[in-house]
Amino acid sequence: MRPEGRGELDSLYFTYPTFDAPERRDHLTDRAAVVIVGGGPVGLTAALTLARCGVPSVLLEAKSTYNDGSRAICIARQSYHIFETLGVVAPFVDKALGWTTGRTFYRGRQILEFEMPDGPHEKYRPMYNLEQQYIEQFLHEAVRANPLIDMRWQSEVTGIGDEDGGVTLQVRDANGTYALPADWVLAADGARSAIRGMRGLRFSGQNYEGRYVIADVRMHHDYPTIRRALFDPACRPGGTVLIHRQPDDIWRIDYQLRDGESAEAATREDAVRASVAGVLSEIGHEGQWELEWWSVYSANTLALDDYRDGRIFFIGDSAHIVPIFGVRGLNNGLADAQNIGWKLARVIKRTAAETLLDSYSPERRGATLDVFANASKSTRFMTPPTRGWQVMRDAALSLALNHPFAGAFANPRQMTPYTYADSPITLADRDGFACGPTPGAVITNARLDDGFLSDRLGPGFTVLAFGALDEEERIATVDPDATIVTLDPQGETARAYDAEAGTVYLVRPDEHVAARWKRATGGDVAAVLAAILSGQGAGQ
Repeated sequence: MRPEGRGELDSLYFTYPTFDAPERRDHLTDRAAVVIVGGGPVGLTAALTLARCGVPSVLLEAKSTYNDGSRAICIARQSYHIFETLGVVAPFVDKALGWTTGRTFYRGRQILEFEMPDGPHEKYRPMYNLEQQYIEQFLHEAVRANPLIDMRWQSEVTGIGDEDGGVTLQVRDANGTYALPADWVLAADGARSAIRGMRGLRFSGQNYEGRYVIADVRMHHDYPTIRRALFDPACRPGGTVLIHRQPDDIWRIDYQLRDGESAEAATREDAVRASVAGVLSEIGHEGQWELEWWSVYSANTLALDDYRDGRIFFIGDSAHIVPIFGVRGLNNGLADAQNIGWKLARVIKRTAAETLLDSYSPERRGATLDVFANASKSTRFMTPPTRGWQVMRDAALSLALNHPFAGAFANPRQMTPYTYADSPITLADRDGFACGPTPGAVITNARLDDGFLSDRLGPGFTVLAFGALDEEERIATVDPDATIVTLDPQGETARAYDAEAGTVYLVRPDEHVAARWKRATGGDVAAVLAAILSGQGAGQ
């Protein structure tokens, strides 16, 4: 919603473009290798991931422009690595505000300051704030420049049905309707997914009672880019307030609605203005400010039981809804897009068996359930679901006023990449490692003489070999696209990986470790790689 007198897309800081439906009609019904439904950040990332692997796609978006409002604003470090692999990270680095610190206050007194893991070996900061319009703009600009991606705006899917070896979608745009056959479909059409509804699929999970108003305001305020959480502030007694700084002097304020406070009444412009004014007074801002946009949301943990339905894969919010606490929604969805993207591309190009796709749902649903476990803890603390939880939460906060250790209860447990330890394409440790990224985990980045370790990874599987690798040529016979990176077995990276001469790590295209050996040959690596690509599983 926007203030009275301003249009739906009349922003104080962003100019929304308008994109037309396709005028050329002769190619619209050509069979597509992949159709992606939904042109938000997740759908755009999926299209770019496929294109990076040489696979074309058709991307359908029902709207005529980007999503309005700030919506998802926090981008985690690993998402920046995803953007880097797609060649689109530069504008994100230039525009977004990086941050490492969070501060929590109870009744006006600071009870916690936390620092997210960071250091000189990391190429990117743990978290960045950026309004979602820019996220979509930067990704869309890359999509427009890519000849393998056919993005069609104002194109609504009105029907979908199975056929032998594929799916047919019914599409309606401003110029007519048509049938679009596809080998595969990625549903990235959000929390109210039309595809999910057409397939008769339903979420399962938990709805929480806590409701929040999101309000974006523009103001000049010199507080640094630090996540602030206010518990039981004078402006919202008994409630919780979150404050994030964004580019363009835009500040995101989330405040909890009181029990019995209706969303309809709370989202009237006069009510929003009064609530925002109270928050700004609480943090000591006496200057001018302008109201940009507002909305309301509830905290839910909901997911499909299976992220695959035949030749349709669900990614992002079409597959799962997670609470915002810990900033896991957008980042979890981007990881979905990357995960299915590299796997589907290999199946389409016939460099992997179709059974490789069976690993998508258990890996990404496992990641969602892990998010639920962590986000639910944060949600119960931020918005206690019962009187008992409220009493325990308030007791912990009161204790933290005089005992610093208790402040840790208010730590929001920020997003970290999931470890695919139980995946069928992860080989469990058979050697004793004292440290280093475990099988299924994302690699540990390291600063090298010529950049960072992440810079050396290839577009496909990467073999990290500490010292010379015997039978290296056998890897290329299984995967000609594999990259072999030779590292010093005596260097700092070796110490971080508990490596010695002969140690090898096999890294997937999404930077997760598939397997590791204290000592291995190229033949050992080739055997596991062949098992992964053949669909037998890494342990075969």
